[in-house]
Amino acid sequence: MPLALELLVHGVAGAGPDELLGDPRTVRVTGDSTAAVFRRAEDTDAEAHPERYAGRPVPEAYCWSRLTSGNGARALWLLLLPFMVANLAHWARPATSAAEPAPRAVRTYGVLVRMLALTLTVLLIAAACEVALDLFAWQCAASGTCSASRFGSRFGFLAPGGGWWAQPGRRLALAALVPTGLTGLLWYLSNRTWSAYESQPPPAGTADPDTAPDTAPALGRPGFWYGRRLVARLRAAHTTAGLLTVAAAVAAPTAAHDRRSGAPVLETLGCTLQSLLVAGGLTVACVICRRGRTEARADHRLERAAVTMLPGAGLALLAAALLYACWSRPGWTSAGRLPGDFAFGVLMLGQGACVLALGVIAAYLHRRVPDPAAALRGLGGPAVAMLGCALGGVMTGGVAQRVADWLDGAATPGMAGAPLPGPPVLLSWQAAVLPPLMLVLALLAAWFAGRTARARCRLAGTVAAEYPGEEPDQDRSRRIAGARAAAALTDSAPWFVGAVSGITLLLGAGALAGAWLTGRVPGEAARGSGPLLESAARAAQDTGSWLVGLGFVLFVTWGRRAYRDPAARRTIGILWDVGTFWPRAAHPFAPPCYAERAVPDLTWRMTAWTGRTGGRLVISGHSQGSVLAAAAVWQLPPEVRRRVALLTYGSPLGRLYGRWFPAHFGPGPLTALHRDVDCWRNLWRATDPIGGPVLPGARQAVDRGPLADPVAYGRSTRHPLPAPILCHGDYQADPAFAAERGALLARLAATGGPDRGTADGAGPARATAHGPDRGAPDPRDQDPAGAALPAPRFSREPAAPADPPGTTG
Repeated sequence: MPLALELLVHGVAGAGPDELLGDPRTVRVTGDSTAAVFRRAEDTDAEAHPERYAGRPVPEAYCWSRLTSGNGARALWLLLLPFMVANLAHWARPATSAAEPAPRAVRTYGVLVRMLALTLTVLLIAAACEVALDLFAWQCAASGTCSASRFGSRFGFLAPGGGWWAQPGRRLALAALVPTGLTGLLWYLSNRTWSAYESQPPPAGTADPDTAPDTAPALGRPGFWYGRRLVARLRAAHTTAGLLTVAAAVAAPTAAHDRRSGAPVLETLGCTLQSLLVAGGLTVACVICRRGRTEARADHRLERAAVTMLPGAGLALLAAALLYACWSRPGWTSAGRLPGDFAFGVLMLGQGACVLALGVIAAYLHRRVPDPAAALRGLGGPAVAMLGCALGGVMTGGVAQRVADWLDGAATPGMAGAPLPGPPVLLSWQAAVLPPLMLVLALLAAWFAGRTARARCRLAGTVAAEYPGEEPDQDRSRRIAGARAAAALTDSAPWFVGAVSGITLLLGAGALAGAWLTGRVPGEAARGSGPLLESAARAAQDTGSWLVGLGFVLFVTWGRRAYRDPAARRTIGILWDVGTFWPRAAHPFAPPCYAERAVPDLTWRMTAWTGRTGGRLVISGHSQGSVLAAAAVWQLPPEVRRRVALLTYGSPLGRLYGRWFPAHFGPGPLTALHRDVDCWRNLWRATDPIGGPVLPGARQAVDRGPLADPVAYGRSTRHPLPAPILCHGDYQADPAFAAERGALLARLAATGGPDRGTADGAGPARATAHGPDRGAPDPRDQDPAGAALPAPRFSREPAAPADPPGTTG
């Protein structure tokens, strides 16, 4: 009999090869220090001695944890969280179908998300300009009190009368090096990770575009995990946008002074430079909107004109702006704020308009192809986009607020008597709405906690009945019921996110209206309106400023700890790994997509091993590893897929990915995957907060569960010590795991791959579908409603997927 291989793929928190293989003596078979395949030392020559492995597969582990964790320095990636969330919004659009493709709506959705992502880049660089140019170079350097108290004599050359650099335009040009350096850093990080992640080609012949059907699911297309061309183009556009933002921040106040001073030559130069900056901005917008992802084939070509000439032109315009600002203007003095209120307001207004437009298109797409399981009835993408904008506003505005508070000493920026005007009024309004938002979040959390407590009490009365012959124990029942109730919170997460997004949109609109209508910070705008309202506005402004600063510090600190402490990493690991699973289709400065390295790795390994040995292979994925496993199986050519079985456990494929990303993991694509890979079983528990059924209610029985957790209710001769509640871990310890793995291998051995010749899978494969007891269904093999799941059907006809080609936006 041919050799069998079990390829284990771990999930979040990254178990080591010794833990996955259950042996401290492991050997790296292939790969590098970032991601590699390992075997036990005794199994390295398994292909030469297949007789040793009769009746059992050779275990092999693919370890990819360093793609997302690595050293503590990668905690800085958390600063790019708004970019990652915006990128998620691209993939969270509703599903379409071959009959209802709606290509224009899908393309418009993609364009809106890319434009929203561009505004986040401009917002970040504008915030850096606000701190460096406005607060430091324009306001503090012009105030002898501020510069002397905070910097002493170190920056005395910038103060009035300090020398050549004392003129406002030259101070602005010097301070512009800070946001320019930030733009260069973002370009460098994106370019470095682009070379390591987005440039991993698929194996030759896999998912051949010339033989693949036009109705292939998106994740099965050859170019899906090869985003080299798109990310290079987006990186050039966003880098140019950052450089143009810095140039505009320097040129706008300089040109305004020249118009007031009546110098015709300088005024003409200023108008010409601003016109060129506007033309550059329109060019960047055209590059962003022109085309999205190319997935039909792995596109190796780069658009050299856009990749090289566009940033070069932006750099040239920035240099021209700096030279223009350095021109001698002896009578120029800086006072007040730089003209940033209008710019921040336009950015915020544009982001709100994009989110609302996304909501309209998402509702239209969902109405054409309804999916009851989709998050927020198809509005998951717009809700996620709103959160990305809110995070960007809080992080960037928070830095400006805290710097202004530090420079002002005991005073409050923007209030009467403060030595400095402070940051733009809109940023103070944004900080002021944070305390009401936190109050709403606390109320929502309390409501969900109360609902969970009620669910635990309701479930506790039925737990003991699931273990016949056991003596009821109230404390034990409450612990088990509590684990199930807490796990069920995952299913309520979309409505929590929707409520937070909706409230954030309303509060943001109120902040924008307050800033534009009053032109003053909240504490000043409420002056004279009554003691209660005035005190509330002042308290909200001060509290919001401190909350933003404290939250930013805690965010960075927690992020660094999370990438050094495995226990802390598990707390945020699932959200982070979900976010960086997707290619950078909208924002090139988002953290890199580890799947563009991991999926080709797995595809290469499965294709090479089955082609070399002709053996059977079970790819076994836990948690996030099950998503990587499914994505890799989608990429296999049909002749390889017939020798591969898929075993998933604790899998978020249906529960998280299917709900939030229905276009790629909804019922249509997952049903198509099951029909292409007949040998697929999924194990899940009711106590698991992450994993769940992947195709609930399907006639083809993929899911087995809920598995008993704990395996024993109380002490017995077989279990003399209390059995733990495993929740999301240790699926391999359950007897169902070995049974299902053996059944999958037996299916492959009996047919030499999935049998496409029979419609119902009759014969040996059908007899081995449910593990050791083939005569009767396992009592644990039931759906959540308690009905026995039907025996799996091995279909021969291909599925019609939910997402036609060429509609990824």
